[in-house]
Amino acid sequence: MKRLPLIPTIIATGFGSGFSPVAPGTAGALLASLMWWGTACIVSPSMLLWLTSGAILLFTVAGVWAADRLEPYWGEDPSRVVVDEMVGVWIALLAAPAAHPWYALGAFALFRLFDIWKPLGIRRMEKLPGGIGVMMDDILSGVYAFVILIVIRWWSN
Repeated sequence: MKRLPLIPTIIATGFGSGFSPVAPGTAGALLASLMWWGTACIVSPSMLLWLTSGAILLFTVAGVWAADRLEPYWGEDPSRVVVDEMVGVWIALLAAPAAHPWYALGAFALFRLFDIWKPLGIRRMEKLPGGIGVMMDDILSGVYAFVILIVIRWWSN
């Protein structure tokens, strides 16, 4: 068996969180949420928005690339590839005020709910080829969670 390529493995597994023996997708989303929370505690809200947006763009491109590189080893969309969950929860967290615990928890929960249930065309995204299909269902789950949180914020103000 050929050795796994290191950089794609680190990216795809969300810095190893995808190797969690229990709920690797949740582990990846939790790691991304904790990364966001830690960043929110040390930077301004506007910088948090820029850093989160940059992470989404960077990890989306890197995630497609890494998933494509690992498909010959692990098959299509294996559970240990969690970079897609990281990107999806970051999209949902764009709607959360900086370091606001309830909105952050809501972003995490709504994202995981959409990611697990896959309503409203999310499941169809999985049928896209390669790394694009790996990433797109979670991106759409994140977008749906984002929209709900924005509506909640608008309604509560």
